[in-house]
Amino acid sequence: MSESKVENTASLPQVTVMSPSDAGSTYGTQALEDDKNRCLTDEELLAKLGYKQEFKRDFGHLELFGMSFSIVGVVQGIAAVLLFSIPYGGPAAMVWGWFTCSFFLFIVALAMAELGSAAPTAGGLYYWTYKFSSDRYRRIACWLIGYVNTAAYISGLASVDWGVANQIMAAVNIGTNGAFVASNAQVYGVYAAILLSHAVGGSLTTKIIARIQWFYVFLNVALFFVVIIVLPVATPPEFHNTASYALTHFENDTPWPNGYAFILSFLAPAWTVAGFDTSVHISEEARNAPKAVPFAILSATIVSAILGWIVNIVLAFYMGDNLQSVIRDPIGQPMATIFFNSVGKRGTLVVWAFMILTLWMTGMDYLIAGSRQLFAFSRDKAFPFSSYLYHINPYTKTPVHAVCFLALMSLILALISFAGPIAISAVFTMSIVSQYIGFATPIIARWFGGRQFVPGPFSLGIMSAPVAFVASAYMICMIVVFLFPAEPNPTAQNMNYTVVVLGGTIILSLGYYFFPVYGGRHWFTGPVETVGGHGEEKESSHEQVDEKL
Repeated sequence: MSESKVENTASLPQVTVMSPSDAGSTYGTQALEDDKNRCLTDEELLAKLGYKQEFKRDFGHLELFGMSFSIVGVVQGIAAVLLFSIPYGGPAAMVWGWFTCSFFLFIVALAMAELGSAAPTAGGLYYWTYKFSSDRYRRIACWLIGYVNTAAYISGLASVDWGVANQIMAAVNIGTNGAFVASNAQVYGVYAAILLSHAVGGSLTTKIIARIQWFYVFLNVALFFVVIIVLPVATPPEFHNTASYALTHFENDTPWPNGYAFILSFLAPAWTVAGFDTSVHISEEARNAPKAVPFAILSATIVSAILGWIVNIVLAFYMGDNLQSVIRDPIGQPMATIFFNSVGKRGTLVVWAFMILTLWMTGMDYLIAGSRQLFAFSRDKAFPFSSYLYHINPYTKTPVHAVCFLALMSLILALISFAGPIAISAVFTMSIVSQYIGFATPIIARWFGGRQFVPGPFSLGIMSAPVAFVASAYMICMIVVFLFPAEPNPTAQNMNYTVVVLGGTIILSLGYYFFPVYGGRHWFTGPVETVGGHGEEKESSHEQVDEKL
């Protein structure tokens, strides 16, 4: 058992061991005298949330930060979405759109960190939704957020790995002097191979996964310095931009008005600096989770936002002033085009190899975090094939079945790419929209669900309410924005397929919930207790819990 201790017991849940279904209404209100005088281990705190310890706790504060920082993947993240970023305002939007959006992302991180400190469990968003929602809506809200959060990780993994596949093809294009231009089928084939490699890597032992985060952080920081040093030094004078151009030139390459195009430029920072719930889903593998989780969320967000802003400024100064040539270059990746103009073929291939490697690392960590969420949702018996997905490999002590299933779902989702070149962009926007729905719901439920909230070691105090309001307002606004099509009057080829895929996910999950006789409404009671057994509920029947609800 871990010897890590949680300080400040007055801020921790003081309850008897009970199922999460019961804990939702009494969490923090039934204090035990002996708990007042001692610190709780991570295992004891998890038991008070209703779950037994099944993972190995090999993640410390820095390893958890490393995973969150790697998933953000500043430079390679920007490279993956630069094709969607430049058209929405050019250099001015790249710089100031990132700056503006980062402010709101920090506010979201604060709200998420407070929730993660109070209840650090792999279930994360859907668990909090159940715990804070009213009796009338808590089960269906918990169910829906669990499915939306799962969809967020499926689409998030798909978007990252699709970016890796395209970056590999860009490298081949550069290496063949433009002779090779990949077809969609070829990109999909490489994408499938990347997913397979991630399924293998994501099934490693927890200790190995935790230790390699140090290597990930080192490569990400090294890549950042390569960009901000090499571009200013090596870029020919004809590609240098003045400060006036880099910081104020706004060039809208879309049919939308300038103001709306500027808001659409938020896609780049919103997609890159994302995954605020990553460390929450790894919390059952972290030591001193109530402190490690908020530390990872806030530190990764702040560091990534600042480094990303610097990268965008450097790109704006050394990308040249012919934006159309950058966007439409046969290489197919604006970041690769910028480097090619600066350091030539060989230099670009060297830098690009590290770009591919770091984005590959982002994808693997994304799969690892998503598999823990899927494992937790299956532990609470809400997902089809739950008995299969709720499984810990006896050797690696990781949820291998959940890892493979999530990779398979991402493989299927990317088939949307065959609908047209615009269609695949839906996986980028869908990952953000799904995340924001999952983030906003428990934040709002905390204040309007009528439940008592007992903060953990990290608390915003009197700032909790205004932070929650700003975070929720921002996310609701962005959900609406990112559901709009790429162009007015869309056709089947350029429509925003986020509506189709995410809408389909919600409709199917609700259909499963309300299905006569066999639907979730007849047997799903919210999170279940595993303290007394391996995934088994206490002797109290579902009927007894239903009667309480």
